Amino acid sequence: MTEAKKLNWESTLISPNATLRDVIAAMDKSALQISMVVDEDRRLLGTITDGDVRRALLRGQDLEASIASIMFTAPMVVSMNIGRQMVLDLMRVNKIHQLPVVNDQTRIVGLHVWDEINAPTELENIIVIMAGGFGKRMRPFTENCPKPMLEVAGKPILEHIVERAIADGFNKFIISLFYLPEVISDYFGDGSKWNCNISYVREASPLGTAGALSLLNPKPDKPFVVTNGDVLTDVSFSEMLEFHQANTATATMAVRQHELHNPFGVVRTEGINIIGFEEKPIQRSHINAGVYVLNADAIDLLKQDEICDMPTLFERLNTLGRSTIAYPMHAVWMDVGRPEDLAEATKNMLDNAT
Repeated sequence: MTEAKKLNWESTLISPNATLRDVIAAMDKSALQISMVVDEDRRLLGTITDGDVRRALLRGQDLEASIASIMFTAPMVVSMNIGRQMVLDLMRVNKIHQLPVVNDQTRIVGLHVWDEINAPTELENIIVIMAGGFGKRMRPFTENCPKPMLEVAGKPILEHIVERAIADGFNKFIISLFYLPEVISDYFGDGSKWNCNISYVREASPLGTAGALSLLNPKPDKPFVVTNGDVLTDVSFSEMLEFHQANTATATMAVRQHELHNPFGVVRTEGINIIGFEEKPIQRSHINAGVYVLNADAIDLLKQDEICDMPTLFERLNTLGRSTIAYPMHAVWMDVGRPEDLAEATKNMLDNAT
């Protein structure tokens, strides 16, 4: 719930003894297009939407009539512990614009409103984008163009990443550069074209997927997101940040389930004895999705200009007993690492837009 709605959602509460006229007055006061009918202990008895009111008026309902005939007595509700993304999904699937929040005693404690919860909360946290690699597997496309600047669906991969993060509430970016740095810095500048702030760090030599973090000056004072510059995903960076903070982790890695299908029947043996069979088994594992959240003190384990990849940094943190956790992601994800991935990424993005 946003701060504004925390202040006025209580004006939607109404007594079961209210009339249709009372409901209209309450909706006019709150401008939230819903009234929540509660008993003396604020237990939710039902809801009335502006659509319910319109239908009642069209039927010729008397304004002094009881609301009992138009109240919906089995509304969908959520608990206080349900995250933002799940709330959005529930509202989207059920085509509702208001969703009451109740505690364990079904007492009303809040109200989610679509227009408010769907608007991103502006975040102070930084996103660091690793965009310095050579992109050797993408040649000849990367001979004169950094891989993050290759176009997918009419715009650079890096621009898709920036716009996705902005839509999620982020507006502070640091892009790490090495290969053909001016192509990126000339295109994005200071970020004003996107109404965000973009700055850069430049690697004197390739430092890996974590090493460039040693160049951040000043060091972030809040947990920050790191993403590879060649990853296209619909993952919510803000949800991942929230997950990281809720679990009091030092480092969080987005992971994605990957399946390997064995095309043959597998024979299980002990010595020369056959003990069982598996017909075309599927091996499931989690792979690194190239998106991370780190606490600022994780940078202390890096030496300036030292080559270091993210798995190595996570191992160092583990050795020190720091909390490193996995964030299971199920969103659209594609690592644009090979030439054939470009066409596939464009197709997927255009399909998802229609």
